[in-house]
Amino acid sequence: MDRLKQIESFVAVATKGSLTAAANAEGVAPAVIGRRIDALESRLGVKLLVRTTRKITLTHEGSAFLEDCQRLLSDIANAEASVSAGGVKASGYLKITAPAGFGRRHVAPLVPKFMALHPDVNVSLNLSDRVVDIVNEGYDCAVRVGDLPDSSLVSVRLADNRRLCVATPAYLKRAGTPKHPNDLARHECLTLSSDASQTRGWAFLVDGAVTHLRPSGRIDCSDGQVLHDWCTAGLGLAWRSTWEVEHEIAKGQLVSVLDDFAAPPNGIFAVFPHAKHLPLRVRLWIDFLKHSYGNAGYWNGPPQA
Repeated sequence: MDRLKQIESFVAVATKGSLTAAANAEGVAPAVIGRRIDALESRLGVKLLVRTTRKITLTHEGSAFLEDCQRLLSDIANAEASVSAGGVKASGYLKITAPAGFGRRHVAPLVPKFMALHPDVNVSLNLSDRVVDIVNEGYDCAVRVGDLPDSSLVSVRLADNRRLCVATPAYLKRAGTPKHPNDLARHECLTLSSDASQTRGWAFLVDGAVTHLRPSGRIDCSDGQVLHDWCTAGLGLAWRSTWEVEHEIAKGQLVSVLDDFAAPPNGIFAVFPHAKHLPLRVRLWIDFLKHSYGNAGYWNGPPQA
């Protein structure tokens, strides 16, 4: 029990940003939370948090440990729910949100399947490329792709996501295959326009460090689906997520290049306001997403409608 309390306190401090906030949420003194963190760090033999008078930040080990702890607490909550539910069906109103492009392909097609399994659940799906404030706007859960900003939200990693530099075989035959990211300067690159959300450019691992490049071409667009369509039409190279292009790569319609310089993957996450007392319908939705995305054949199958 002491170990579980230590882990719960660590997650609370890491997500809320202070001992005081974590203590208030649990109804104990900050000193109690501090002693639990000290005991946890002593038992593990590593520093998880750097505490100053102004703020608390996670160490590298703390960041890695936090994700494992959140997953552990979520699994415990799900296990308890499956027992305490006693066969009670999930019901009620599930309000969820996802990025527009990813949501159209990989969230919306799963909603009817989830509802077929849980006929007493009503679902409202919002697709938007803005970062929805799920707490203040009343959402139960959001799917997010990419690196997560620091926040008090709880996250569950659903799958890995890589970005690939891709083109059609016809384009590569016509323009040649780039061997190094610097070669992109001599190619037609299909990029997001300056008013789109992608601000840092295309990421590659060069000499052991992630490098961001801003290649250019004769056309750009603020919409990722349009860039995908232009790429499959042979108009140039594009930097796209695996969830967009794996099917075309498997069929030979697109070819990935510069794979030796691929940046490390980021993630696809489910985020929600808190883990305690999470409604059964939300737990089941998150588990359903994780199971679907964890299916080995899911991403290489035909594009979702």
